[in-house]
Parts: sequence; structure tokens; C-alpha cells
Amino acid sequence: MSLPCSSFSYAPLATREAVTAQGKFLYVNDRKFFLKGVSYGPFSQATHGTPFPEKQVVEKDFALMVELGANCIRTYTVPPVWLLDLAAAYGLRIMVGIPWAEHICFLSSSAVRAEIRGAIADGVRACRDSPATFAYLVGNEIPPDVVRWHGAKQVRAFLRDLVSVAKDGDPTALVSYANYPCTEYLDIDFTDFLSFNVYLHKEKDFRSYLARLHNLAEDKPLVLSEFGIDSIREGVEGQAQILDRKLASSFKTGAAGTIVFSWTDEWFTGGFAIQDWAFGLVDRDRHKKPAFYSVQQYYKSLLPPQLPEYPKVSVVVCTYNAERTLDSCLASLERLNYPNYEVIVVNDGSTDGSWRIARKYDYIRLINQENKGLSVARNVGIAAAEGEIIAYTDSDCVADPDWLIYLVDKFLSSGLSAVGGPNLPPPEDALIPACVAVSPGGPTHVLLNDEVAEHIAGCNMAFRREALAEIGGFDPLFHAAGDDVDLCWRLQDQGYTIGFSPAAIVWHFRRNTVAAYLKQQQGYGKAEALVYFKHPYRFNLLGQPRWFGRIYGGLYSTFLIGQPTIYSGVFGRGFFQMLYQPPASLFGYLPLTLEWNLAIALFGTLSLLSGHFPWVAIIMVLISWGWSVAAAVQAPIDSRFQGIKARLLVATLIYLGPLVRSLERYRWRFKGLTQMDAIECDRVTQKPEVVWHKSAFYLSYWTEAGMEKESLLLGAMELLLSRKYFIIPDRGWSSWDLEVYRGIWSKAQIKVCTENHGSGKRLLRVRCGLKLTQLAKMTAIGCTLMAVAAIALGRSELGAIAIFTSAIAAATILYQHSRLGRILYHVMENVAQRLYLLPTDNKGGA
Repeated sequence: MSLPCSSFSYAPLATREAVTAQGKFLYVNDRKFFLKGVSYGPFSQATHGTPFPEKQVVEKDFALMVELGANCIRTYTVPPVWLLDLAAAYGLRIMVGIPWAEHICFLSSSAVRAEIRGAIADGVRACRDSPATFAYLVGNEIPPDVVRWHGAKQVRAFLRDLVSVAKDGDPTALVSYANYPCTEYLDIDFTDFLSFNVYLHKEKDFRSYLARLHNLAEDKPLVLSEFGIDSIREGVEGQAQILDRKLASSFKTGAAGTIVFSWTDEWFTGGFAIQDWAFGLVDRDRHKKPAFYSVQQYYKSLLPPQLPEYPKVSVVVCTYNAERTLDSCLASLERLNYPNYEVIVVNDGSTDGSWRIARKYDYIRLINQENKGLSVARNVGIAAAEGEIIAYTDSDCVADPDWLIYLVDKFLSSGLSAVGGPNLPPPEDALIPACVAVSPGGPTHVLLNDEVAEHIAGCNMAFRREALAEIGGFDPLFHAAGDDVDLCWRLQDQGYTIGFSPAAIVWHFRRNTVAAYLKQQQGYGKAEALVYFKHPYRFNLLGQPRWFGRIYGGLYSTFLIGQPTIYSGVFGRGFFQMLYQPPASLFGYLPLTLEWNLAIALFGTLSLLSGHFPWVAIIMVLISWGWSVAAAVQAPIDSRFQGIKARLLVATLIYLGPLVRSLERYRWRFKGLTQMDAIECDRVTQKPEVVWHKSAFYLSYWTEAGMEKESLLLGAMELLLSRKYFIIPDRGWSSWDLEVYRGIWSKAQIKVCTENHGSGKRLLRVRCGLKLTQLAKMTAIGCTLMAVAAIALGRSELGAIAIFTSAIAAATILYQHSRLGRILYHVMENVAQRLYLLPTDNKGGA
């Protein structure tokens, strides 16, 4: 494969230029900087007294590295000043590995811990003045047994401390820790970039694990700090071929850099020269192996690598009153590193200066229309697009120059018809926008696994034209939000799989005021209500979307209930020791819901009326604010604005956002429900047999047309879904066929039994049992406990509160039970009559 030559100059490093981490990539000034590295060492001690080769050998090595196209080296010991100077003269940056005794139980001794901290401080002090030094590794591959002995939490805290020591010594340098699959669960999220040593030979396994590492890195660069192939066992040609595939996979999937292990076969560790491994790109005598040339074709070329083809992509930007950000958006799209694309801007009736900004860019196609909403504008873009792939971003986004490269690579390598990527908030210049940027409720992606998405955000999504055509494009019902959720779910309902490309990033400006943030949450609340009316079975009882995957970005992980589980393998010997997060739970969000706060108001009112027991409401308030403050403490606020004021503002937004969103969601759900036709049957054909002690009723129908129970159940589902009832069909694990909810207190379980009487004769027996929801059971338990407490304490006021609350709850539950039962009775009669089923005697039903 021929790759274009890189224009990057390997000139001597006269002064120290900071390498910075921005999103998924590294930068030098405003230039994207891909690490193209090799590991150097460890070596035996030479005549100059340090564990590096003789100076003339080092100089020869550096000259060959420049020929290779390398721009950095990773050391495993602290390099002497002369080596740093020599690296700078050859334009090579150094990632300094600072060694210490990772193999012992280092946390057991305060003296050892102090010695390790001292080693880090001394190593940084020795290297910080060199133009060649750009990063430090404060550790490398702590054995899993040692981590298991001390505990992952304790080891993680110590590594965080070491990172702080290094940062204090050299604030402008990058700092990381070289982790590996055996201790993946350490969750090192406090470094400047994620550094991983990975040895997987099979391309499919390697590429899949890269996707996992990208998701562990989240919004930080991923650097493969070690990978290599032994030429003794694989052969020199096998080594070259496997490294070729690894480098292609690494850079195509968005790695910020690679360190090939190793530069030379010369390797000294544990007091011995290693003779039976040969991982080098050159041998001990510095003769080039075939692997040298495999690496060279990537290291001497522009990155990311060329694609095998470049299908035309139509980038659609829908804009409405976006003069604050539109100029930056269009400027970024003009600089995309993709040879075959067009940009279509649909101005959806803007009343500000958006259209004047768009007119400045002659490379775009501008379509002006009256304000018709976001979905209509997106569909106008589809109609105007000439590309076979249609990509969407928003007018408040700035695209990474390689955005389309990574999206299209995912299309080509996976064969999928829908692909999305992450959207990251850019650095803000003021406290309020910086706090809003890290508050929950923004657009994000939901992943079913490391490579498959359940949802991709509307500001960073792309589709093959035929897939959009098959599902009819975007639903015009959605004017400002919710269109992306609806589209993703409809695609999945049609059997499509949605891919995810973690390196295909756009920078998404969040709202810059508190009022704008709360208004956005209102819009999302309305959108959720509208989406609910199309996909009611995908929502929980409180009207929130029920995601099967993991929500990424923001503070969503802080609301998980339960401790993550570490898989260590038998006796802690697993090669891939992973951290498994608990599934998302309604109880994790409950203290921040509108329903919880209404309960606070109820208990507060009752305590005011009785003059006693305000502690119930006070405790609930403290739980809500405790949740909010705990999440705010973990928020990754820009270091320039960190402080009590910022944390309190984030905590306030965490608390207010869900309330505003819920109020708007309920308002639009109520509005939608009141516009629906009631389910009534004009002529019932049989009276139900009611079994009161079972809270159930029975019906039975006769057919001689061979009708099976699936027809009756599907007909009931169709009728109920059209009225936006929440339905859960049996997945093979339940004793019922359908579970139907309407409200938060009552549910019904429908079961149908088919009696086969020969030929086409069937008797369909229907049982509908009414049950309490979990919330209703919890309320009943709470009222019971309150009554017991009142009796035990001899407090009549508490007893009165318990009785009053119980009476309200009981009345509500009875009403919802009777209403839901009546509705389902009419549903079954309606469907039976449509299917020409005949009523029969219900005897035997109970």
C-alpha cells in the first residue's frame, strides 16, 4: 500500500515546545502530533555509567530512528543529560519511564512509598529542562497479584499521588501510567492520556481491544505504549506482516500514537541479557529487519492512513439562529482532510445573521427556507445531497480535521449503514459555561458494546443514503430535539446495526448561561414525551428512556447503584482482568426525579400541618442534595475554574436539570394523552369472570379458523401501543405473555392459553391479572413502617400521617386497578371482534 509522505519536519528541538492533549489527540501548538515511537532499552550499564549503549551507538541508533520516521522514544530508565541533548539534536522527543519496584507489595511500607515518590521527583527533576522531554510514565505494569493484594482502590490512589508528584515537578509535561490488560480494571482516568501495553497478534482481536481501550480513554488520547512481535517465534517476515497490520489498525481506529517494542534485539533485564527473544526492528548489530520497513511506511507517511476508497460524503448542517457559532463550524468543515465531500447548509428560517455568515463560504450549498423544524431541515438536506453517505453535525459544533476519515473507515471496515462518534465540549473561557459544559443532560452516545451503539447524538451521525430512504428519513414531528433518538430506534427496529467510531470527534459548544441550559432541558423533556408516543415500550414508568447500553460522557456513571465488579480470573490469573459496571437503575436517579421532590413536598406539608416529624422531608432533601454534591465533586471542571463556587453551581444544575426536564415531559405527555381516543367497545359479547381474591378476570373465545393466540396478543399490542401504553412482551423467561402498564401504581399481566380441539378448532382462554408496581409496593411498605413506628412511639400524629398517606395511595391504586382492568377488558373484546372470535362460557377459567 502506497502512502503519501509526511510533511512533518524532524528538525532539532532548540526550545521546548509543549505537547498538549486535546480531546482524543495530541498537539504541538495547533498541529496534530501523532506519536511515532520506539522503545529504547532497558540496556546493561555501559562505560559511561548509565544503562544505555555507548554514546557512538546511541548516535547511530538515533540517526536510524530518524530514517525510520520516528519522532519519539520511550525509555525505561531516566536518561542522562547527554542522551537528552542528543535526542533533541535529532528532533526526537522522549517519553521518560521512571523505574521503581512495581513487583513488590510497595504499599505495605511507608519507607518504600516515600522512596518511590522520591524516585519520581528525582527523575522529573533530571529531565524537565530538556527540549526533548515531553512526557513521563510514573509506572509500568504493576502485577495483578500485587494490585489484588493491596486492593485496586488503594493502588489507584497511590498512582494518582505519583501523577501529582510528576506534575508538581514539571507542570507543562504530560504524565501517564503504562497499564496493561491484566490490570485494565484500575481505571486510570487521572492522567493526561491513556497509555496501554498490548500484545495481541490476531488483527480482529487487536482491533476489538482497541475499541475497548478507546472507550476506557473516553475523551482522552489513547497511546499504545508497547506492542511488538518476536521475530524468533514468528520469523522476520511474520514480524513485519503482523506489525504492518497492527499499525494500520492502530492509526485507522484513532490512536494518538504507538510505541513499537522494541528498537533493537539488545535487551537486558533482571540482571541478564535476554537471548531467546528478538523483538527489535534492528538486530543487536543494528542491521535492519523487514519489520523496519513495515514500520517506516507508516512513520514516514501522513496520518491517519489512506483509505482504500473515498465514497462521496454529503455533510448536512441545519442552522437556526446560530450566529454565535456558525462561523467556527463552517471554517472547520472547510479544513476537513477528506478529498470527496460537499457541505449543505439548511438555514431553517433564522432571524439573526446566520444566513450572512453562511454566504461568506463559497464552498457550501446554502438552502434557505421558512422555519419548519429540525427534522424537516434534515430531510431537505437528504433531498439535496449527492453523496452516498450523509453525515450530520450541528451549527454549534467544530469538526476535527480527520472527522470524515474516521467515520468513513468505520463504514468501510464494518459494512454498517449507520455510524456515529463522540461530541466533546471545548474549553470555555468563563466559569458559567465551563460548569454547564460538565453538567449532565447534554447530547451523548449510548453503547451496547465497544463497537455497537444504541444511540448516536444528532450532532455527530452519518448514514448510508439507502438506509435513510428505507425508514423514510426523519420524522417531521420533532422540531428541535428527539429526532436522533427516534431515528436510531427505527433503524434498529428495521434490523440495522449502528456503529461507533471513537476518534471521529466533533467539538460541541454547550449552552453558555444557566437560563439557556435550563431551556435546553425543557426542550429535551418535550422531545422525550414526543418520542414516548412513538416508542412507549422503550421508556420506564417515569417517562425516562430505558437504555440497554451504557451512557457515555458527562456524569452518568456517578448515578450507578452498586459497586463495579472486577473479573480477575481463577486465583487472579486472568490475562484480561476487566471492570464490569453495574447496570443503570432507576433508584440511582430517583433522588433527582420530580416524583421524589413531590414526595418531599407531601411529607413537608403533612409535617407542617401536624407540627411534628419534619425529619422525613429533611432527610429526603439531604439525600437529593447529597446525590447532587457527590456528582459535582467528581465533575471534570476546567482547572482554571475549580473551587467551591463552581462545584456548587454544578450541583445546582444537577438538581434543577432533571426537575425542569420532567415538568416539561409530563406537560407534553398529558397534552398528548388527552388528545387520544378512549378505548371502548361498542358491543361487548361476554361478561368477564372476575376472581376477586386473585385480582384477575377471565375471558374465552372460540374459533374454527385455526386462529392461534399470537393473533390475539399481537392485536392487543397494536391497539395498546397506538394509545401509548407501556408494554413488555415475554422474552421467554416470564409466566405471562404481556405486561401492561398505565401509570406508576398498577400493571396487568395477560396470559393466553390455546386449547387445540382438532382441525382448525381452537379455544383461546385469556387471563388478565392486576398487580402492584414496585413503586406501589414500596409505598405500601413505607406506610406500614410508618404506622408501626407510630404505634411503637405512641405518636398519634405520625399515625395520622400514615393513615392519610395510606388512604390516598389505596384510593389511587384502586382507581388505577379498576380503570386498567376495564380498559383491558374492552381491548380484548375489540380485538376478538376484529378477528371474528366467538365468546364462550368462562367455566374452568379460574
